[in-house]
Amino acid sequence: MLPRNPFVLIALLGALLATQTAGAQDEALDADAIVARANLASYYAGEDGRSEARMRIIDGQGREQRRQFTVLRRDVAEGGDQQFLVVFSQPSDVRGTSFLVHKHTTRDDDRWLYLPGLDLVKRIAAGDKRTSFVGSHYYYEDVSGRNPNEDTHTLGEGDARHFELVHRPKNPSTVEFAEYTTWIDRETFLPMRIEYRNDRGEPIRRVEVSKVETIEGHPTVTASRITDVQSGGYTDLQFRYIAYDLGMPGDLFGERSLRNPAGEWLERPADR
Repeated sequence: MLPRNPFVLIALLGALLATQTAGAQDEALDADAIVARANLASYYAGEDGRSEARMRIIDGQGREQRRQFTVLRRDVAEGGDQQFLVVFSQPSDVRGTSFLVHKHTTRDDDRWLYLPGLDLVKRIAAGDKRTSFVGSHYYYEDVSGRNPNEDTHTLGEGDARHFELVHRPKNPSTVEFAEYTTWIDRETFLPMRIEYRNDRGEPIRRVEVSKVETIEGHPTVTASRITDVQSGGYTDLQFRYIAYDLGMPGDLFGERSLRNPAGEWLERPADR
């Protein structure tokens, strides 16, 4: 029986139309389109960005290490090339260590690591991008993100809150996994969980987001964990003092900044 109140009927029709429209929008997004939007949401908020990170590393025997560093990021082109500079401040044995990435969408990224104890700038080879980043369970590639063009993407069933995608490497010999599955928030397009599996289908590495905050209008991951499933070790990562659209200059991301990063950009925005 239809409701007698016309306003109730209008509301019901509006809700039905909204549901159908949302469903149609989800269906219209294929796997590649979802991956592209997730990549933008994860790595391209604002034209540039700054944050301070605290890293807690627990190995398989329960031993703990801590790291603290500042991450600076600048977009060369929206959805395209980017520049990243990571500068460590704690503990004392890694203070002054810095990591520079020139991210490219059409070729391998350029990566450099500066070791102040040796006064050495080390080029990170493309083949080393999936090795441990400063002793953590994060990889060098995780800092700037894996290029979506390196994998094929298939849309799974998902659920009411998440898209589910299965990704397989186009060149399996370059990675330690056979495939990985990503669960992406349907509203923010942020990946909330990623599970990597070996060729036997066993989970080997897991990424889980535990906190998302909206900062200056951008949904932003502020806490996550990466777990080495086989060893039981994990790394917790928290971000704070996040700011976007600061107007960072391109020369901030040159090789010279590895030894002498511009201190003004390492300061917290409230202190500048």
